[in-house]
Amino acid sequence: MDRRIKKEDIEMKNALVTIDIKGVPLFRSGKVRNVYDLGDKLLFVVSDRISAFDVIMKRGIPGKGRILNLISAFWFGITSDIVENHFITTDIDRIIAEHDGLEEYREMLDGRCMLVKKAEPIPVECIVRGYISGSGWKDYQKTGKVSGIELPKGLSNSDKLAEPIFTPSTKAEEGHDVNITQEEMRSEVGNDVFELLKDKSLSLYKRAEEYAAAKGIIIADTKFEFGKVDGKIILMDEALTPDSSRFWPKSDYEPGRQQKSFDKQFLRDYLETLDWDKTPPPPELPDEIVMKTIEKYLQAYSVLTGQELKVE
Repeated sequence: MDRRIKKEDIEMKNALVTIDIKGVPLFRSGKVRNVYDLGDKLLFVVSDRISAFDVIMKRGIPGKGRILNLISAFWFGITSDIVENHFITTDIDRIIAEHDGLEEYREMLDGRCMLVKKAEPIPVECIVRGYISGSGWKDYQKTGKVSGIELPKGLSNSDKLAEPIFTPSTKAEEGHDVNITQEEMRSEVGNDVFELLKDKSLSLYKRAEEYAAAKGIIIADTKFEFGKVDGKIILMDEALTPDSSRFWPKSDYEPGRQQKSFDKQFLRDYLETLDWDKTPPPPELPDEIVMKTIEKYLQAYSVLTGQELKVE
């Protein structure tokens, strides 16, 4: 029987950090997602793993995979008029019908998997910033620019920008992504692809930022990834999740300081207080940090979608 995730359940539940689906070809395993090859389609399975500073924590965040999966599905649904995306379904019966070997994993997969079109990735991350924070703020302090874009003098941490800016980065298989200029991206992917990705990324961000603001959440920045299907460019991977975006409570927003968040910045902030050099092995996460992290993810899901997340 489905029921809402309650705080008292979180400590009792085991986070799913290892996914092993036998008999289905593994396409690739990322920091958070395992991707399985179903022929002309892919199966995304989202674990409860969490990474910070490109290091996967030993302990997962119970329920996080389902939250990320369903938030992405929500955004794919309300932005498909801007650009086609790879989403097919999260319906577990339809997904299991795609491969005989999935039935025995029904309970584990339900809610945390997504059937998608198989796309050829374009090897850049399309980052849009509506506010100056994180690595963008650090770059601005040093150079007055972000990804080569000169910004007005005198900005404070977390200030809203006059207009959102497009600040791409490399897509690293391992280690850190590297911020690049728009011209470097243009040289990498070609002018036509660059212009399309920039336009679609800004349009997606503006749609999402306006929607979220009406719900009381500021989307400070986010990243998108795109790929090609039969030569057509589509949105792929995840979309506007707490892992790929900075979500701030609008009611608490105040420029000039670090903001409270509904995303994993909370975890990063905690890790910054430790004597840890941001290389493996990661420190153990205490119960309190795990609990507060999942509460923030749950709150983001509930506020954005207007629904309470249920799990078995």
